[in-house]
Amino acid sequence: MKVTDEINGVVAVYKPRGWTSFDVVAKLRGVLHTRKIGHGGTLDPMAEGVLPVFVGKATKACDILPDKQKGYIAGFRLGITTDTQDITGTELSRNEDDVSDDEVRACVNGFLGDSMQIPPMYSAVKIDGKRLYELAREGKTVERQPRPIHVDVIDVIDYDKNARSGHLTILCSKGTYVRTIIHDMGEQLGTGGVMTSLVRVYSGGLTIDDCMRIEEISSKVIEDGLDSVLTPLDRCFPDYPKVTLDEHCTKLYKNGVRLRSDQVSRQPDDRIYRVYGVSGFLGLGNFKGEEFCCFKNFF
Repeated sequence: MKVTDEINGVVAVYKPRGWTSFDVVAKLRGVLHTRKIGHGGTLDPMAEGVLPVFVGKATKACDILPDKQKGYIAGFRLGITTDTQDITGTELSRNEDDVSDDEVRACVNGFLGDSMQIPPMYSAVKIDGKRLYELAREGKTVERQPRPIHVDVIDVIDYDKNARSGHLTILCSKGTYVRTIIHDMGEQLGTGGVMTSLVRVYSGGLTIDDCMRIEEISSKVIEDGLDSVLTPLDRCFPDYPKVTLDEHCTKLYKNGVRLRSDQVSRQPDDRIYRVYGVSGFLGLGNFKGEEFCCFKNFF
């Protein structure tokens, strides 16, 4: 199959543990036979789960996705700290103090809402043009500025007092480091703590139930064609109201002509709309004053 740039849409990938997000993109370039491809949110190699991958013109949506929430199930263990804040790192300390179920639940509740979080040294955050993990691998530690995060949901799924380990469910803002939440939990409990596993269950409007593993994607492409693995891009903008254009207005809109409010059957406001023409989803539009125009097109 020859390389093409004509396919457009989202591939809902279940990223396996041990792969980087870049590994997934590189593999899919070969599977989908396209060059224009990007992902919607990095997952660490030890993490697995939902990774939206954008193909063709859909790559233009990567930076404007309205849904910034990420959902996770995270494993944790108390009594240990590491340099990476997860179980894969070099152990820095160990503590044998007991921690009760009630203590864990009370601590977790303190992370709800808005807070400031210091990104870990082993992260992709850049300082002076260099990623923190590159500095960390050189044995360097630098000062990091705290960043605002928001946690909508954080609950204890289970906790084994004897093993001092359990699982959390977390719904949080983009840019939140779950392993740092667990590290900070351990600090507050006085024992230290590390993340032992991480599964992203929600991202970019997609859930685990929407996702396919790389092998499944490859098989479906061979058996049923490229379209069989693509999720329509408008699925990523479910909360934007809809504007449907007739054939005449579709031509005008695609040629960059601004439309009157009566042509889109909407009154001017400050919202962003999903725009559909006679051939389907065209992109996003909004009002500039009294006129309706393109905000971001995908045709």
